[in-house]
Amino acid sequence: MPVQGEYMGMMLTIDDVDKENREFFKFCAKGDFRLQKGKKSGLLRYPPTTACPWTGDRTYEWVKVEPKGTVHSYAEVHHPIQPAFKDKVPYMILVVDLDVQRGKPTKHESLRVAGNLVTTDGSFAPLEKIKEVGIGTRVIMSFVKVVEGFSIPHWTVDENAEQPAHPWRYPQE
Repeated sequence: MPVQGEYMGMMLTIDDVDKENREFFKFCAKGDFRLQKGKKSGLLRYPPTTACPWTGDRTYEWVKVEPKGTVHSYAEVHHPIQPAFKDKVPYMILVVDLDVQRGKPTKHESLRVAGNLVTTDGSFAPLEKIKEVGIGTRVIMSFVKVVEGFSIPHWTVDENAEQPAHPWRYPQE
């Protein structure tokens, strides 16, 4: 039976055949960030897949990963396509370089995980917080529950981390 739940007015579904994503989101529901580690390559991968992108090997194990990183890129959404998000704008989507496995398998690679910028209670971050965040901001993962056994990873500013004095941002109006 598929896992289904409503998230901010949208129906989300993970089909039965999507074993890797079901496992990933179950870990997230426990507040546990885990990634697949290829048995042959020894490398972590994201998003969850059936085979290692470097070796094609289908054997892996789930390993616990520290859910911290640095904003690699971002987008501010001011005109939502999804009607349920209309009253949420502006909101920010982050692409985050995880601290783990940075520079592997090549010096320019990193594990990058996308998610919305949220407050510690899982709400979209307010405009004043959005204006503080940019490339280089340190963030920590936050999990937003959809239904029992299914949570979505998002990002919140890591208040315990040293932050850049002026994170890079696109020019403001």
